[in-house]
Amino acid sequence: MIKLILPFWLDGKELAKLKAAAQSWWTKVESWVQWPLLQLDAETCHLTILNLLAWQRDIQRFAGEPESLYRLRVKYAFINAVDAGNTAGFVRIFERLGVGYVEVQERVSGQDWDIVLLHLSDSQLSENPTLLRVLMQQYGRTCRRYDFVTITSVKLNLGVAAFSDDQQTLVASLDDSLAKLTVINELTLLTEELQ
Repeated sequence: MIKLILPFWLDGKELAKLKAAAQSWWTKVESWVQWPLLQLDAETCHLTILNLLAWQRDIQRFAGEPESLYRLRVKYAFINAVDAGNTAGFVRIFERLGVGYVEVQERVSGQDWDIVLLHLSDSQLSENPTLLRVLMQQYGRTCRRYDFVTITSVKLNLGVAAFSDDQQTLVASLDDSLAKLTVINELTLLTEELQ
């Protein structure tokens, strides 16, 4: 709201009270005028208005869905519909809705062509089972089957050390006429009689 400022010749005690009353009144009127516009924001609107926005955007609240997730699904309904159907779009949908990182793998050799593998962690699968089903139903391709594959992270400790040893090549030959085994090393020459 614009702050009302009186000229210096009108800046008296009684006129300052009038200015404060007018400022308060017009601030309240501005909030009344902005209220309908604020109801179009899915994150801040009243729940009844949110249900109307959800109906308009073809989103249905599933049983047990938290209100914050429902608001996110309604807020991103248009952009999710645009991103649906391709691999990079699926990754963005999962990130927007708070599921997290996902890997999408299509046309895996050895499996039917219509199977799409979604690689998720165990915690993602256990925390969002209904949401994942709803997302596949809402944004998945109709001619594809989706399988969930778990990714398990494993901590690996690796020791690193310097290794600077020399290499030696040993050659052994058997001399038939002398019946001796001769081993040639770069450093020494050994001969032993065969028993």
